[in-house]
Amino acid sequence: MSYSPKLTSNFNDTKNRSNIVSCSGMCSFCTEDCLGTCELGLAAVRGSQTVYPTNTGANQVASEKDYPIDYSHFNINGHCFGTHGVRPNYEDATIYNVKLERRYGRDNEVKIALPFMLPAVIKLNWKDYFAGAAMAGVCAVIGEGCPSKDPNLEYTDGKITKFEMLGEMFDAFNKYYRGYGQIILQCNVEDDMQGLPEYAIKNHGCEAIEFKFGQSAKGVQPARICKGGYEEALKKQASGLIVRPDPSTPEMKKKFEEGCCPNFYAYDRLPLWDTKFMVNRVKELKAMGLKNVYFKMAGYAPKDLETVLRIAAMAGVDMVTFDGAGGGSGYSPNKMMNEWAYPTVCMEVAVADIVNKLEDEGLEMPAITITGGIATEDQAYKAIALGDGHVTAIGLCRASMAAAMSGKKIGDMIKTGDVPARYKQYGNTVQEIFADLADLRYIYGKEADNFPTGAVGVFSYLNKMAFGLQHFAALNRKFDIELADSSDLIPLTRDARDLLNGEWFDF
Repeated sequence: MSYSPKLTSNFNDTKNRSNIVSCSGMCSFCTEDCLGTCELGLAAVRGSQTVYPTNTGANQVASEKDYPIDYSHFNINGHCFGTHGVRPNYEDATIYNVKLERRYGRDNEVKIALPFMLPAVIKLNWKDYFAGAAMAGVCAVIGEGCPSKDPNLEYTDGKITKFEMLGEMFDAFNKYYRGYGQIILQCNVEDDMQGLPEYAIKNHGCEAIEFKFGQSAKGVQPARICKGGYEEALKKQASGLIVRPDPSTPEMKKKFEEGCCPNFYAYDRLPLWDTKFMVNRVKELKAMGLKNVYFKMAGYAPKDLETVLRIAAMAGVDMVTFDGAGGGSGYSPNKMMNEWAYPTVCMEVAVADIVNKLEDEGLEMPAITITGGIATEDQAYKAIALGDGHVTAIGLCRASMAAAMSGKKIGDMIKTGDVPARYKQYGNTVQEIFADLADLRYIYGKEADNFPTGAVGVFSYLNKMAFGLQHFAALNRKFDIELADSSDLIPLTRDARDLLNGEWFDF
């Protein structure tokens, strides 16, 4: 059998004509009468642009591959006797007393009310995404390349000098901040070279920055076509981006005048950061007032996972997010989303082993977040447990954004009197239908009735996730989520057993 998808994808509205598909992903019977419905047909027309999803815009995309191992290969264990974390009596040993709050940080402590993190985005309904994170008391990350979202962005000598929209991004979170969580600005190589960290700290009081080494939906940075052709290519190049082919050459100027220019692609640089650079960079930014530093890492080879943790230890990084295969992105190569990196569950085991090794060497480890295709409380509990005490939080990106979009859509319909049929049984108003709005009203007062329903949707989803975690923790008689460990997991397959026994990577 093949685990790879057929040459059909929701990324680009393609499909195989035949029901019988060979190992290549092609129809077993390919005919000249076909209109090119599969990915090959699309490539014949759109060429190199079909490396990326053609359905972009107001969408999220994620891996379509059915990986041979994931968190479903484990069941959750349970116990009927004793308690851990509370006194063994009927009043204390309840699901409501399972502690979910976590704390981390080298020099500046960060408290999160729930063991979740909302990873980097800056598209779709980002305002409600950040606001909902603040309401729930967890961290949220502003995605890489965010300056490109500001139409009034200004550069001087390749450095950002005006980026007023960044204030809106911070305010989306800070408006609802209640002492838990943090709004974090992600920076890739390009962002860093353009002086985004310095600008953010000086002009907007930025307290936390995440340096992006990679994500498992895209191990390399995307190459975006310059839709405005030659003139746009020159502008992109002037902003500091790599543009290929080089539009500044006399040859390209001549081709432009002749109306024969090729496609131009703007490309973000790959990270080449090392320990020396990052230690110095963190020192520089902390001297300017930065309080916390984060890393974002993908499911690269174990050697690379170890290297990034060593750099984090030396630089005094507060948290590293590890992103495994199966997760999504706003814009990544189609096949890269499916066909590279360790699946999240495997990557996590590798990370936990490396952390143990480095702690034995006496290195102080950062907090760890695991993300990549996790959306439900059972998956989250398994991921926390599999970390054997090393996992502080679980990243919930696409799922949280789905909640932001659904909450906004449903809220807008209710406000116009068009209550969706499935929700009419609960009432006719936002206050009646959004059940967890009462919890927000308790925290913020009656002003919560006017909160954007997209943000309420994120809060409600995270509330559901938290309540589900409490059930699983209590099932194992563990009344603090930090007590969860691999003994809480039952392997259902040989691969799952090998992972638990430390044998999966011995192939």
